[in-house]
Amino acid sequence: MESSLLYLLFLAFIGSVAGLIGGVIFLAKHDWAKTLGRYAVPFAAGVLITVSILHLIPEAAHEMGEGSFLVVLVAFVASFLFEQFFAQLHHHQHRKGTLVKASVPLVVVGDTIHNFIDGVAIAAAYLTEPTFGLVVALATFLHETPHEIGDFGILMSRGLSRTKTFTINLFSALATFPGALMVYFLVPEGHEGIGFLLAISAGVFLFLGASDFLPEVGEEGSKKEKTKGVVLFVLGVLLMYLLTLITPGH
Repeated sequence: MESSLLYLLFLAFIGSVAGLIGGVIFLAKHDWAKTLGRYAVPFAAGVLITVSILHLIPEAAHEMGEGSFLVVLVAFVASFLFEQFFAQLHHHQHRKGTLVKASVPLVVVGDTIHNFIDGVAIAAAYLTEPTFGLVVALATFLHETPHEIGDFGILMSRGLSRTKTFTINLFSALATFPGALMVYFLVPEGHEGIGFLLAISAGVFLFLGASDFLPEVGEEGSKKEKTKGVVLFVLGVLLMYLLTLITPGH
């Protein structure tokens, strides 16, 4: 049990704290961060959408049957409503100025909730099959990196210092761990609840990929930049598809 718990914590680290690399680059080199964000967003879109459709949804259906599809839909709609009326789950600095309009508390709360859900997704996938947990953790890392660039940008635009900005985002990222531990200790392996949690995660990931990241592919820039964005989106899809082939049970 101890080794499995340590591995889960390692996966949670990949999906949370490691994702802060995007924010750290933002603090060090704004130009680098801008380039990373431009290329990471389309790649993350492909990753999130593919993980949802080829990994999370099939596993959820396997665990709890056709009812999982309704849960995916409800999670997708709930994510949309939450973003519209309470806070933006993800913010990207170049999105038509919306970044600087968001309040710091809403950014922090929304980001913390999202990180908690990431932890739930990682643990649910891990309890289904450890390799599947690694796939979800990698997907989380890949979309957290550009996300953190946006979060660092908004907090600093509101007058926060570099140290305070990093500290806030670090503690927010740590919310992944209680999400993962809650599932690990409270939901037994093979329990129908695993499928329910996977379905929720699928709905949230699908919303973020299709509604938040994907619209930014080719939104701005030259034809060459748009082509690069499309290529990176396809590469994200192909990478997650290849991981599907090597994940046990597929």
